Amino acid sequence: MAVSQSGSQAGAFLRDVRQSKVVWLVRDDDGSPTHLSADGTRSLPFWSTSPRAQRAAKIWGHGLRVEAMPLNTWCDRVLLDAARDGLVIGINWTGPRLVGWSLTPKEVLNRLAAAN
Repeated sequence: MAVSQSGSQAGAFLRDVRQSKVVWLVRDDDGSPTHLSADGTRSLPFWSTSPRAQRAAKIWGHGLRVEAMPLNTWCDRVLLDAARDGLVIGINWTGPRLVGWSLTPKEVLNRLAAAN
């Protein structure tokens, strides 16, 4: 995926979640899937709309379901836990292999705050 496409998805993520105050994730009974990149970094992906998350759940399969989370809960709990655990946050991954940008939790919070 071209960087410009990933960048536009990141921009859409920030715009959408600021407006809706909701973040979408895919999960099963054991939790949300993570992705291990070639450099050893583990990403925890999220989406800005239900249809985007539904596409991801369909691509990954394995009985994953889509859930919404209030933006303030996501910022206060998930991002802090991810930072503590050394995870990065995948935002609006797209395409047949679900690729896109991953940012540190601090970068996500800074970008959300800067856009207000």
